[in-house]
Amino acid sequence: MKITDSILYVGVNDHSVDLFEGQYPVPNGMAYNSYVIMDEKIAVMDTVDVHFTHEWLDKLSSALGSRKPDYLIVQHMEPDHSANIVQFMRTYPNAKLVASAKAHTMMNQFFGKDKLPEDRITVGEGDVLDLGSHKLHFVAAPMVHWPEVIVTYDATDKVLFSADGFGKFGALDVDEEWDCEARRYYFGIVGKYGAQVQNLLKKAAQLDIQTICPLHGPVLKENLGHYLGLYQTWSSYEVESEGIMIAYTSIYGNTRRAVELLKEKLLARGCPKVVMCDLARDEMTEAVEDAFRYGKLVLATTTYNADIFPFMRQFIDHLTERSYQKRTIALIENGSWAPQAAKRMKDMFANSKDIRWTDTTVRIMSALNAENMTQLDQMADELCMDYSAMSDELADKHDMSALFKIGYGLYVVTCSDGKRDNGLIVNAVTQLTDRPNRVAVTINKENYSHHLIRQSGMMNVNCLSEDAPFQVFENFGFQSGRTADKFEGMTPLRSENGLAFLPKYINALLSLKVEQYVDLDTHGMFICSVTEARVISDRETMTYTYYQENVKPKPQTEGKKGFVCKICGYIYEGDELPEDFICPLCKHGAADFEPIE
Repeated sequence: MKITDSILYVGVNDHSVDLFEGQYPVPNGMAYNSYVIMDEKIAVMDTVDVHFTHEWLDKLSSALGSRKPDYLIVQHMEPDHSANIVQFMRTYPNAKLVASAKAHTMMNQFFGKDKLPEDRITVGEGDVLDLGSHKLHFVAAPMVHWPEVIVTYDATDKVLFSADGFGKFGALDVDEEWDCEARRYYFGIVGKYGAQVQNLLKKAAQLDIQTICPLHGPVLKENLGHYLGLYQTWSSYEVESEGIMIAYTSIYGNTRRAVELLKEKLLARGCPKVVMCDLARDEMTEAVEDAFRYGKLVLATTTYNADIFPFMRQFIDHLTERSYQKRTIALIENGSWAPQAAKRMKDMFANSKDIRWTDTTVRIMSALNAENMTQLDQMADELCMDYSAMSDELADKHDMSALFKIGYGLYVVTCSDGKRDNGLIVNAVTQLTDRPNRVAVTINKENYSHHLIRQSGMMNVNCLSEDAPFQVFENFGFQSGRTADKFEGMTPLRSENGLAFLPKYINALLSLKVEQYVDLDTHGMFICSVTEARVISDRETMTYTYYQENVKPKPQTEGKKGFVCKICGYIYEGDELPEDFICPLCKHGAADFEPIE
C-alpha cells in the first residue's frame, strides 16, 4: 500500500489475538504498522509483533526490491512494535539503528547488548535525519505512553509518524468506525498521560501535517481536524458528548430496578443520552470509555463485605488510575443493615480533580421505598438541570433568579448580523432595577458586536461558569467577529429571540432587548429589558479574580523586560509602553498592562 509516492506501508494484520496487552478484547484483531521511506537513503519505520516476523520481512523485501535499507527507526519499544529489531539487523546488517537514548537502553534490556550493533544513532528533540529529498525531524514524546517514545515528522511529504498516538484497536482489513475503538484504545492505554499528550499536540500544532501514520489503526489523511480535535478533548479530560452514564452492579435486582427508573426520569427531563452498563456482565473497557466520553456519571452498587461490590471497585480503580476528572458524579447505594457503599465510592475519588458530587445520594435499604422514589426524582432534577434549561420545551424561560448570577464576572455576549452568529467577552454587566428588570451592558465601540447590537437592538448574555476553559476566552475575546466565525466547529443553541447561546460552560442565560443607549465616549452602554432568563446550572460564576488565578495561563516573563497584559498574558517588550497601545490579542488598552517585575 502506498501512503505517498515514496512512503510505503509494510504492516501486518493480526486476527489471532483475542486480548491486546492481555486485557483489552479486540474482536476485530489488531494492526501492527510499519512503513518504508524510499529516498537516496531508505528508512524503515518500526517493526511488528514477533508472531509476524517472516510476513513482515517478506513485505519489506518486496517493497525494497533490489535495494537495502539504510536505517531502522525505532520510535517505540513495546514488543508489538520492536520485537523484530534483532531479526531485521541480521537480515540487513549494514543498516543503522536510530532511536532515543532511552530506547537504546531498553533494547539492551529486551535483547541483550551482545545481539545488537555497537554503532547506533541516538536522536532526540529537534534532531534531523537527512535521507536525500526527505528530512526527518524527531520530536520527543515521553510518556505517550512509554518514556522512550519519539515521533517523526517528514517535512517533505508532510507526514507525522505518530507512534502509538492516534492508534486504535482493529485490523486494517475490517471496516469499522474510527472514533469508538480509538477512544477505547486511548483511554485504556494512553488515558493516564493527558498532560504528556497535550505537550505533544502543542508541538504538532507547529507542523504542517497532511497525513498521520500511527503504529496501530488506519493511516489518517482526510478530516485531520476531527482526529486532532478528539485528541485535544480526550487529553484535556473535557466532555466529548452530552449525556449521562449509569454504571451499576446488582445482586438481587433491586439496585438494577433503581437505575432503570432513574434512566426513565433522566430522559423525561431532557437528558440527550443515557448509557447503562452492568459492570458484572458488560465489557469493562467499554464502560471506562463511556465514563470518559460523557460529562456525568451515576455509580450504583451494594455494600459487600463492608466494602463495595468487586466489579464496582475495579471500575473505579480503572477511572482513577487514568486521571478521571472534570465530571459530575451521583451515588446510589444499597445495603440491608449497614450501607456504606456511597462513602467507600466517594473516598476512592479523593485524589481526583474537579469532581462535583450531587447533593442527593440515594440510599436503598434492601428494596426501593417511597423515600427512594423522591430521592431519584431529586437526583434526576440535579443531573438534568442544565439539559432542562437548554430545552425549548422544558426550560423555565422566566426564571429571574438568573439575575443572581450577575456579579463582577466574565460573560460572552452573543449577537448576530442576520446571517452569522457573533460573540465577545465582556466584564461590564450590571442589574440596574428589578421593577422593571433592567440590565446594563457596556461594550467598547471598537468591537464589532457593538455595531451589531446597535443595529439589531438585541443580545444574549451568557454567564460563564468556573469550568469555562481558556479556549473560550481565546475564541470570543482574542479575535474579531468581522473576520472570524466565532462559532466555527460549535453547534449553538437558540433562545426565543433567535440568537445563539453557548451549549456549555455557562450557568445562566439572559436575553436582552435594548431600551436605551448611553454614549460613554470610548464605550457604549446598552440599557436593556429582560425578555428571557434561564438558570442553566448551579456552578459558580466565573469571576474576574477566578479567571486570573485559575484559568488564564501564566505568562512566560522570565528573562524578559517590559509589560504584560493582565487580560491575556501578551508580553510587550520595551522600556516604555505607549499610552495608546492596544493589545494585539485581546484588544485591551495600556491600562490593562502591568510592568514585568
